[in-house]
Order: sequence, then C-alpha cells, then structure tokens
Amino acid sequence: MIPKLAIVLFNLGGPDGLPAVRPFLFNLFRDKAIINLPFGLRHLVAALIAWRRAPIASEIYRQIGGRSPILPGTEAQAAALARSLSGLAEEVKVTIAMRYWHPFSDEAAKQLAVWKPDQIVLVPLYPQYSSTTSGSSLLDWRRAAAKAGLNVPTKALCCYPRSSGWVMAQVDLLRQALTQLGEAAPLRLLFSAHGLPKKIIDGGDPYQKQVEMGAKAIMAALGRDDLDWQVSYQSRVGPLEWIGPATEAEIRRAGKEGKGLLILPIAFVSEHSETLVELDIEYAELAEEAGVPFYRRVPTVDDHPLFIAGLASAIGQALVDGELITSGEVRRICPAECGSCPIIRGI
Repeated sequence: MIPKLAIVLFNLGGPDGLPAVRPFLFNLFRDKAIINLPFGLRHLVAALIAWRRAPIASEIYRQIGGRSPILPGTEAQAAALARSLSGLAEEVKVTIAMRYWHPFSDEAAKQLAVWKPDQIVLVPLYPQYSSTTSGSSLLDWRRAAAKAGLNVPTKALCCYPRSSGWVMAQVDLLRQALTQLGEAAPLRLLFSAHGLPKKIIDGGDPYQKQVEMGAKAIMAALGRDDLDWQVSYQSRVGPLEWIGPATEAEIRRAGKEGKGLLILPIAFVSEHSETLVELDIEYAELAEEAGVPFYRRVPTVDDHPLFIAGLASAIGQALVDGELITSGEVRRICPAECGSCPIIRGI
C-alpha cells in the first residue's frame, strides 16, 4: 500500500467576492490556451477584456450571492473523494488547484511539497478533455510542481466522457427530473455544454467529440428510445465562429415547435454562474419569451455517490496504468482527426 497518496482536483475557479471579478477575468483571458497571442499583446488584450466584461460579470455574480459557488462545491467533492479513497493508501490528501482564482496550482504544489506524498494523481473535474481546460491545468501544474521542487511520481486522468460513474450519476439525476415532469409532453432533452471557438475544434481539440459521445452514452444507459434529444453549446462570447448548435437557438426552435425543454448541463460537474445564472435565469427568460411550454433543468452531479465512486475507481486505475489515462476504456477514445488528444501528444 502507498504510504502517502495525494490527489489534485483541477477546476476553473471563480471569484470569491465582487472585487475579485476583474482579476479573475484577467487571469482567464491571459491564459495562452484561451487567447493564443504573444505574451505582451495577450497581457494587454486580457486587461482590456477584463475591464470591459467586469461590470457584466459582477452583475451575474450579484445574482448568486456576490461570489462563485465553485470552490465550496469542489471542497465537498474533495471531502467525499477522500472518504472513498481511504483504502488505497495509508494516508490520502485531496487538494484543489484552481486555474484562474485561489487556490492556484502554486498554492496546492507548495502544500504538497510540505506534506511529501509518495504518489500524486491529477484529476481534472472536466469530464471532456480540452486544451483550454484540462490541458491548460495539466501544463500549469507541471510548472507549479517544478517551482515547488515537488519531484514525485505523478499520473493524470485525461478524461471520462462516458465512464460508468459519470454517466450513471447523470442518468440518476435525469430520471428524477423526468419523474418530476410526469407526462408533460411534448418534451425535448437538451444536453447543454460550454461552447468553444470553432477554430479550436478544427485544430484537433477532442472536446466536441467527447461531449457528443457522452450524450450518446447517457441516452443508451437511460434506455429511452422515445425521448427527443439534442446536444447544444452555450456561453458564446466574442466575434469568432463558435461550435453549434447554440443553446439559445435550440431554445427558440423548441418554442416554434411547441416543445418543452429539459436541460442537462453535460460539461459541468458543479453548480456555478453558467448553470445558476445563464441556464436558470437568462435562458429560462428566453424560453418564456420564445413560447417554450415548460423549461426545467437537471442539477449538476456535485458529490453524487456514483460520480465520486467513478472518480475513485479511475484513480485506482491510474495507479496501475500509464502516466496519462482515459477512465475505464482503452487509452485513446477520440477519433483520428483529434490531433490534440493529450495521449497522442504526450502532454
């Protein structure tokens, strides 16, 4: 048995108060994985975007108590995961490394350097791999670990878009929502994921393929061939062409067709501004304006026991598998055109 096992949970992070909104946005848009420009120009562009978007974003966070709930949600997941991993090592420490606000990778790496683990497993809380999320966090961790002198055997979970724990947690929550709706009809299930600029996907990023394969896996496990469903993408910003169809467009289409909507946020493992405000408030208002008969949302998985058990199983697999693994499946699940797959690139 491993004496001391450290698990690092990666997530986006979010402002812990309204004064943090602008620096959080600056950190987000300064990331080369988000805006691929030379450092100096990227710094200026990030500062401009943060300045322009801060008032809008601050109003969004005011609607959910003036701060992001993503850190408390991730802390609950960390506590549940630590309990599930107690048999894997004599001591288990689950720490959190946020990408754009505290606690950053540097803070987590310093803590672990003091704790001196014998093995580290990196676990992105992004079910679908993207260079803009998991890829960015993995690269930032390597930098932070080197800076902290944390030279420890390390493995990473790449992605888990159709692993059983993730899928069955979604299915359980979806079944509950369908039961609550009863015989309300006609109904369309909308799997809404955060969007990306099309050029990122065209460059080989596997995110969209993994979102879509995850939706198919959930529907297969649900066993409802009669249910009308569609994948869509939300949160578009800026002038670039984004992947689609857009969630807003699908809401309007449902209104024209007289279809009620049940929204499942397929790319998010915890509640935050894009679920609590964008989906629950802004898109609900759009649905009413568009004449959608009813509009409901499935909760995120949070610390659902099936989801946590799935992560624990994937961590156990990582300890006996290669350096970078895909949960519960062969090492590569993405089609050949996804050249940014980290298993191929060796990130």
